[in-house]
Amino acid sequence: MKVKYHLIHEEKNTKARLGKLETNHGTVDTPMFMPVGTRATVKGLTPDQVKECHSGICLANTYHLWLRPGEDIVEKCGGLHKFMNYDRPILTDSGGYQVFSLAKNKEKDITEEGVHFKSHIDGKELLLTPEKSIEIQNKLDSDIAMSFDECPPASATHEYLKKSIERTLRWAERGKKVHKNENQSLFGIVQGGPYEDLRKFSAIETVKMDFDGYSVGGVANDDESKEDMYKAIEYSTPYIPKDKVRYLMGVGEPVDILEGVERGIDIFDCVLPTRIARHGQAFTRDGKKNFNNAQYKEDLRPVEEDCDCYCCKNFSRAYIRHLISVGESLGGTLLSIHNIRFLIRLTEEIREAIREDRFLDYKKEFLDRYEKTK
Repeated sequence: MKVKYHLIHEEKNTKARLGKLETNHGTVDTPMFMPVGTRATVKGLTPDQVKECHSGICLANTYHLWLRPGEDIVEKCGGLHKFMNYDRPILTDSGGYQVFSLAKNKEKDITEEGVHFKSHIDGKELLLTPEKSIEIQNKLDSDIAMSFDECPPASATHEYLKKSIERTLRWAERGKKVHKNENQSLFGIVQGGPYEDLRKFSAIETVKMDFDGYSVGGVANDDESKEDMYKAIEYSTPYIPKDKVRYLMGVGEPVDILEGVERGIDIFDCVLPTRIARHGQAFTRDGKKNFNNAQYKEDLRPVEEDCDCYCCKNFSRAYIRHLISVGESLGGTLLSIHNIRFLIRLTEEIREAIREDRFLDYKKEFLDRYEKTK
């Protein structure tokens, strides 16, 4: 079965949307946040712990699973759901973001054929093409596969981006032709940097191919400004059909989730909640807290007092601070649980605000408190 998006309600004051996404492994409510399980695992957490955070879709990384253990092994094990024991929907990215970062000479290594690069594991010369990316994802058997696209830097010129988009469109068409998994949906990706004309062109031409859903790509670059990110969304979403889900790739800051929802985005993903957790940091309503700081040494309160996650219901800030200070991995695990639940709970509250046509009030209340500590 291909995914089906059902638009339930459009918030009257914004472009925020309330919807449901129907998949082979369950129906999920949108807007929603997807935890990232790069190597077929959300780092440091069991599948049950991820599900206890009320997770829906989980993301896995095509590039990493291609290199280790290999798509054939995952297929032999019954596909990603059985391999990682996650019985809810799974989305796989195309591997493009990783290989573009590994391609050293952009002019030479990025060709019409695909991307030439060296493995980050052993330096072996590799080539990833649109066809190969789709073939790998077919064997991984995720619910949703992503088209292979070029991920240009935010600093790319208008001229470069125009050529890049045209190549990405050709790659999308090639990938769609070889997509053979009838139970797997395929999403197209809109590129174009912060340029309105390029975003419009990319969106219109990508939509002509009739993908099962669409992503706004190229917005999670390290050198990109927030303003450019929000422009990219605003310039892309008007040309994506209302009956198709909209995915903002690689974005997980609470502020950016709110800004994305306001501009019509439905789903988000990011490694941020687990990455900052491993460094002792936690999202809270009052901004990020750093448990490397000695101020929490005797603090008996939970990480966040109104949070319903396993970490906050069972452990004190003092205990978390102890685990982080002595390098115990449990500290990162507990903060990962909290951070994932925090972002999922944020989207739950956003959905309720959209339903009641009070999204802007909710956004203001959240940001007034969250940004107060800055």
